[in-house]
Amino acid sequence: MPDLPAGFLDVTRSLPNFHPNWPGDPPFTVTPGARMAQGDTVNTGVIHTSTHTGTHVDAPWHYGDDAPKLGQVPLERYLGECRVVHTPPGAFVTAELLDQLPDPLPPRLLLYTGQPAHWLTFPEDFTALNPAFVYAAARRGVRLIGTDSPSVDPLTSKTLDAHHAFLDTGILILEGLNLAGVEPGDYTLICLPLPLSEADGAPARAVLLPAGLLP
Repeated sequence: MPDLPAGFLDVTRSLPNFHPNWPGDPPFTVTPGARMAQGDTVNTGVIHTSTHTGTHVDAPWHYGDDAPKLGQVPLERYLGECRVVHTPPGAFVTAELLDQLPDPLPPRLLLYTGQPAHWLTFPEDFTALNPAFVYAAARRGVRLIGTDSPSVDPLTSKTLDAHHAFLDTGILILEGLNLAGVEPGDYTLICLPLPLSEADGAPARAVLLPAGLLP
């Protein structure tokens, strides 16, 4: 990762070849395209992956067939005030966590659940979100929730209760963040998904700036 100015934090997972993806999704690969060593004028690569690779956003269409696709989600929803929160260990983040957070809450919450900076294998045992947490966050004005886990629902979930709570409330989902080493507190989030307008989600670059740097 390139160096950033002091106070700026890159919270995006790096994507080495064969970065582990959700079981059943295509593996992440960058295979050679053109090569100068073989007489081509440039070097290029061919990317093969899922729309939910590494740090990524879920468009509502991912979990609601009549919901907006990524191109219908305003980019500004991913930009602005946020708070990084360290969650207690457990299978779920519960609504009780919000009782420990002072008002007012910013529109974006980013949850560090303990995931490491790099995944050597796909983390099948991770902290998901209880739907009650999502509904309680919505009542306090939260409009985006990010997590360092690969999903807001458990790996084996068939009902996707948390995803449907996001659909009900209109809160957006940002998954697979790299929050290892990030102190809890207030920041400014810049999250830029690839502009895959017809897609159900997209990999994103996410950076934290000191609080108050964006209007």
